[in-house]
Amino acid sequence: MAVSTTFTAIFLKNTIYMTRTIRHATASDVDRIMQVLEAAKQVMRQSGNALQWVNGYPTEEAVMHDIEHDGAIVIEDDGVIVAYFAMLPSPEPTYAKIYDGQWLDYTLPYHVVHRIGAVPTARGIFKSLIDYCFSIDPNIRIDTHRDNKIMQHLLAKHGFQYCGIIYLANGDERLAYQQIKH
Repeated sequence: MAVSTTFTAIFLKNTIYMTRTIRHATASDVDRIMQVLEAAKQVMRQSGNALQWVNGYPTEEAVMHDIEHDGAIVIEDDGVIVAYFAMLPSPEPTYAKIYDGQWLDYTLPYHVVHRIGAVPTARGIFKSLIDYCFSIDPNIRIDTHRDNKIMQHLLAKHGFQYCGIIYLANGDERLAYQQIKH
């Protein structure tokens, strides 16, 4: 397992300083991660995204897989886990074929970000997450459900380019995005 990278920053939030830490998750974090992911599902449902993350997904097994592959990341505000995501190295098998478009680059290694979830009270999570990811790798790919308008907005706002459509192993369609920092 690789050495854990931890980022800590202090943010001004309504004149109260808050410490945000980004670190690798451990098995002892799984219960809280599942609570965060459940809160994220509720936000999805409230925003009209009823078809992503269904039938118990993401599961504890998926999170444990991320942990075992050194790709499970948590974001803490003042020591409390408020967000979770997986950042895994290429290749991503479902990205081998892209339809109705193309990746920005086919030769460079990349990292893929999956299972982004946060509690609804946390702010600035996506920017913190993306800053962290680009500190590890300048080439990031992400996919999202067609109904996930919140994620599509965040990806566009933070400079990701829509590249086309990929299909998950179960056949579900996802919109694919990429950004390469030069």
